Amino acid sequence: MALIVLPSYFAPKAYLIETIHRLGFPSYFNLELDILKIIGAIIILIRAIPTIFKEWAYVAFGILLLSASLAHWLVDGPVKGIAPLIPFAILGVSYFYFRKLNYVK
Repeated sequence: MALIVLPSYFAPKAYLIETIHRLGFPSYFNLELDILKIIGAIIILIRAIPTIFKEWAYVAFGILLLSASLAHWLVDGPVKGIAPLIPFAILGVSYFYFRKLNYVK
């Protein structure tokens, strides 16, 4: 979760805003991403939340990271497009063990 949520708060705001505009997204998109990332992280990290919501949070983060990879790949080139795939791989491992722990046969 740290690799997905924290860059929004530790990267310079001007850089994030410029990147959002360069990728062709509206200016409010950054705020939407920040809010939904926090909600998703809370859903995944709090044990009391039902697993069905956690499943959808994993799906949402997967779509987010794959979309980010595609957008950066098309606008900035392949090297920048690979960067979001690293947290995606970590998310995949996390999801694998989440399923293993919560859906025991």
